Amino acid sequence: MRPGLEAKRLVIKVGSAVLAGPKGLEQEVMAEIARQVLALRQEGREVVLVSSGAVAAGMAALGLPRPQDMPTKQALAAIGQPLLMAYWREAFTPTPVAQVLLTAEDLASRGRYLNAKATLQALLRLKAVPIINENDTVAFQEIRFGDNDQLSARVAALVEAGLLLLLSDVDALYEDDPKKNPSARPIPEVERVEAVLAHAGEGNPLGSGGMRSKLLAARIAGRVGIPTLLLPGRRPGVILEALAGAPLGTYFHARRRYRGQRAWLYSLLRPKGELVLDAGAVRALREKGASLLPAGIKAVRGRFGRGEAVRLLTEAGEEVGVGLANYAAEEIERIKGHKSAEIEALLGYRYTEEVVHRDHLALKEEAWGS
Repeated sequence: MRPGLEAKRLVIKVGSAVLAGPKGLEQEVMAEIARQVLALRQEGREVVLVSSGAVAAGMAALGLPRPQDMPTKQALAAIGQPLLMAYWREAFTPTPVAQVLLTAEDLASRGRYLNAKATLQALLRLKAVPIINENDTVAFQEIRFGDNDQLSARVAALVEAGLLLLLSDVDALYEDDPKKNPSARPIPEVERVEAVLAHAGEGNPLGSGGMRSKLLAARIAGRVGIPTLLLPGRRPGVILEALAGAPLGTYFHARRRYRGQRAWLYSLLRPKGELVLDAGAVRALREKGASLLPAGIKAVRGRFGRGEAVRLLTEAGEEVGVGLANYAAEEIERIKGHKSAEIEALLGYRYTEEVVHRDHLALKEEAWGS
């Protein structure tokens, strides 16, 4: 049995390539997915659904081709989002559904992250089905998740799911593109995502993610200990069969389990700045589980305030981890390379002796393959 198949809480992502055909959203496909989700709820499981399809629904409503410019895409998402939710509401009747729209910025803010987490937990307590989509009408390049594959991975970390399921228009990850190489074999299990990232393809024209995006999502989820299962979303009963142990799709193993604040830290898209550390500080963090002291800091990059997340790097540029800074960038610039006992003399005050406390630090490990 693949670990996580028995998980009580699941995040299921379904892409527009699964939901939409040439004439728009296909309600019979949505009804089949809803049937399986409701069956899982009867087993006592909790399900959060991440659904694409708003742009495809808007395109069909206006009879337009897929737009190339962002404003038109955002406008079509605004038109299609209520249609998407109306179809899901009908598919899940009489079970209530809830619309949740998120941007990357929502989950980068610790306060908004916690608010989103509390809302989703309340929806699950109320026995509603949360249906999440990226807020395409306001998200733009610098704050976008990029696609719902990666959004679903971050949502899985947010709700502390035991398994992430990606429903795709392909039945598995293959050794090669099966459209170009009919003899290509499916890969049933992946231990390390990095080893197969070269297999990423362009994906279905109706989907913005492609295989590479799904691999990146599996890597994001795996970093916080959540395995991922890629399945052929249009196959009837595929979710229930796979969770019952059928060897379907491709299973991606998880490498580590972080919860709470550390999971949030490592799921951040863009920490606010960077601290470059000397070799001694890197060893102390990795081998001794120590906090980061100012003496071990060689350089400060970016502008950030006290309490904001920063990426920790070696002098060669290798990422060590992500942590919350106890001092602002300009303060660290003044105390870097100095002993903690000198902080008050240099600044005129001292918050703590650590620049990043070990309790507010998520280390990146080579075992993750990332």
